[in-house]
Amino acid sequence: MIDPKNIELKIKDGAKEVLEKKVKPGQTILLALNDGSNGYSKLGGTCTIGANFQLVVLDNKDPEFSIKVKNNMDLDLYTSDKELAFLDNGLVLNARNAVLSLSSNEGVIDGGVTISEFKGEKFSADEMKKLGGKIC
Repeated sequence: MIDPKNIELKIKDGAKEVLEKKVKPGQTILLALNDGSNGYSKLGGTCTIGANFQLVVLDNKDPEFSIKVKNNMDLDLYTSDKELAFLDNGLVLNARNAVLSLSSNEGVIDGGVTISEFKGEKFSADEMKKLGGKIC
């Protein structure tokens, strides 16, 4: 597990180009799991635990994501302690053909990181339960 006080993400040029098109000045970005463990994801089930990540673009900070992620684009980037269990040192965000990938010193974490701007309310735990058997 990565040290929450020293978490850093190197964003390579290809990923910078993707982010520059999607993120407006002043917005906050979350490095979040995309496995149904938070209110920004409708994916879920045992087959996705820790395997899928997403970048969520917000107009305001989310107090549940309070761990600052240092990065070479000076983005207002955060994650939470839930994600830390799946992250290692040497985090790199790269892009090939506009598809984002997240890796560490240990190898590829997720080869298909999504990025989306979030507007509205987070999904509730009840909404996730309703999906039940519809997710793996």
